[in-house]
Amino acid sequence: MKVLDVFKEQETLPYTIVVSGVASVSTGEQFLAPFTACLLGEHFMYHGKDVLVIFDDLTKHAWIYRQISLLLERAPGREAYPGDIFYIHSQMVERAGYLKPGLGGGSMTFLPIVEILQGDVTGYISTNLISMTDGQLYFSTALFNKGFKPPIDFGLSVSRIGNKAQWPVMKQVSKSLRLDYLQYRELVQMTQLRATGLAKDALTKLKRGEVIDQLIVQGKNQPVPVEEQIIYLYALNKGVLDRLSVNQIKQFRQDILRFVNQRHPEYCPRVREGKELTDEIKQVLEDSLKAYLTEITA
Repeated sequence: MKVLDVFKEQETLPYTIVVSGVASVSTGEQFLAPFTACLLGEHFMYHGKDVLVIFDDLTKHAWIYRQISLLLERAPGREAYPGDIFYIHSQMVERAGYLKPGLGGGSMTFLPIVEILQGDVTGYISTNLISMTDGQLYFSTALFNKGFKPPIDFGLSVSRIGNKAQWPVMKQVSKSLRLDYLQYRELVQMTQLRATGLAKDALTKLKRGEVIDQLIVQGKNQPVPVEEQIIYLYALNKGVLDRLSVNQIKQFRQDILRFVNQRHPEYCPRVREGKELTDEIKQVLEDSLKAYLTEITA
């Protein structure tokens, strides 16, 4: 399995459990696989550990439960699913939580994955999950085919607790990112990628959107540290990347964190410890960006 290969490569297997319910095993085992994952997660949660459980995916689980129910001659409901499919999934999702110190202080977070059939986000299983969770990331096939990875659709993706979970510094530097990008996508559609004859303000938004495109596209299995993301977004907000070419922006992504750490080795520890955009952090970023841009444009 490719996923296991990635786990081995990243050396995460010592603290990872994979519960497999592939198509080759019995229907009962496939149905019980996510419940088994919950059980294992609860064990570690009640022992004070922080657990992340990823369900891949609950659409297939719903199909399996539908097959079992039809074999048992239960009355089918919407889209032939049994009437209690919502209860089955909600009962499972509700097992996630954060324990108070008296109960061990552990936590369990769920990331349920749902397959959107033919792009219909209003499907029965997907809307059920959306109603239970604290938000969703919608991955678009069209964006993936255009090379935008991860192909997250900003318009359909929603977070109900994102601001509360973010570092204050991240909240501050990213507050206008979503709106700026959505305006850019709308402008691209209106102009059909033709920037001739546009007002200066529209041209500025197009260039800013192109910069955002380059900054948020991520390499496969290459997570970006939060400290590095903060540099990207701070530079974006200052507009210092708007005059760079696509190749220069790609080079900026490769070099900037190393460049900042060489000039200011205290940057990452300070951001990770304080999680605030202090005047000292601003000065570090201003100095580093000015020096870097002077170097590459000289």
